[in-house]
Amino acid sequence: MTSILPLLLFVAVATVTPGGATTLATASGARFGFVRSIPLMLGIALGLALLAAVAALGLGGLLLALPWLQTAVKALGSVYLLWLAWRIARSGPPNAGSGPASPITLVNGFLLLWLNPKSWAMTVGAAASFALLGSDPTHLATLLSAAFGVAACVSLALWCALGVLLARLFRTPLHWRVLNLAMGALLAASLIPTWR
Repeated sequence: MTSILPLLLFVAVATVTPGGATTLATASGARFGFVRSIPLMLGIALGLALLAAVAALGLGGLLLALPWLQTAVKALGSVYLLWLAWRIARSGPPNAGSGPASPITLVNGFLLLWLNPKSWAMTVGAAASFALLGSDPTHLATLLSAAFGVAACVSLALWCALGVLLARLFRTPLHWRVLNLAMGALLAASLIPTWR
């Protein structure tokens, strides 16, 4: 168990720190409430769990071996996240009829995660750093998948609950405009570390 503790700490910190997924969970919680945001959170958590398994099985090494593929994933993910940031920033209060009418679906949450460069960096880094915890790649894939999946569920639930709390505090259209602009800007800013 003591050898797994560093992995659990790494996964907890990696999933709870602000990024694209946590910003979306917060924005979704503020706009749609906790229950309607569950598909988004589950999609992201399942996507992260599968991505961690794929990284542990060695496919993440393909990104490291082919820099052009890594750049293509970053570019595609960045375009998608910037599009989401723009939609969030332009939305008004939930009852104003502007912005998305429904929360992001489970499938879109899953795909979002696979296009998020931070997710690739976290999971490939974990697979490389903690490879000795597994007796073989399949064991490591199971361990990383479970750790990232559970941690993502907890982290996203916390960020979504924060969004619900913020929605209760914001009463005027100006409050919502500021919140939506801030959420959109944070989502866009979460891309900066991936391009350094």
